[in-house]
Amino acid sequence: MKKENLIAKKLPPQEQEKIINRVSAVGIGGNILLSAFKLFAGIFGRSGAMISDAVHSLSDVFATVIAFAGVKMAEKKADTDHPYGHERFESIASMLLSLILAVTGLGIGYAGIQQILKIQSGSADIAVPGMIALAAAVISIVTKEAMFWYTRHCALKLGSRAFLADAWHHRSDALSSVGALVGIYGARRGIPVLDTLASLLICFFILKVALEIFFQALNGITDHSCSEEFEGRLRSCIREHPQVRSIDLLHTRKFGERVYVELEFSVKKDLSLEEAHDIAEYIHSKVERTFPEVKHITTHVNPC
Repeated sequence: MKKENLIAKKLPPQEQEKIINRVSAVGIGGNILLSAFKLFAGIFGRSGAMISDAVHSLSDVFATVIAFAGVKMAEKKADTDHPYGHERFESIASMLLSLILAVTGLGIGYAGIQQILKIQSGSADIAVPGMIALAAAVISIVTKEAMFWYTRHCALKLGSRAFLADAWHHRSDALSSVGALVGIYGARRGIPVLDTLASLLICFFILKVALEIFFQALNGITDHSCSEEFEGRLRSCIREHPQVRSIDLLHTRKFGERVYVELEFSVKKDLSLEEAHDIAEYIHSKVERTFPEVKHITTHVNPC
């Protein structure tokens, strides 16, 4: 999972609401149908990897529900108890999603190891998966990859870390289906243990994505600074004003998916208070207009 740059335009509330509802409906409805089909194919096609894959798809239903709840809570306006808003609920939702993924992955891995131990001890027979399990793996790969790209597109449009995590749930499911496809094909070609080994591969993919989502979400709730590239663009924007002599201090901190900025800059000392104030107001407005992810910038003017 690569680190995505979540820079979203400020959408009208009605359009944002439509996108949130639509992507949630696609995630929930698509995963319910797909998990039911894969479970059917896994049982009747005698494929443990496909049954594991079905469980993973079912966990994505809960993941989408959590992502939806996190985004809705993050949208709430600031109040007396939360004067800085509720954006960090999105990061919390992303952390919960990563935990769901991790538990799912560990469960699949544990079941796979247990099956291998039974096979080695001779207490379990390995069934050769049927064609329906193979077809289900192909359908799952295509469907989940399409859901990944659609959810990712919506997440970037909204600037939503929770929906981006949900998109990577879809991608991890597509990857796990690739593992299932390899295992099922190998089992049908006379290497039946590959179907069980594929479950362990699925476990690896799920745990890897879960850890990456967790640590990215953690940055959103620990006042982590923004990247050097972002701060460089911020400095360039501020220096464009002809009256700015130097930037004395620039601190950024992530607040969920939004950014707070603290800025001190110097101007000529013979400027009037009103002129210095106008410059600070201009820079304040320009930064928040140029960088949609900046929720607020605090400015302080020093005499040069």
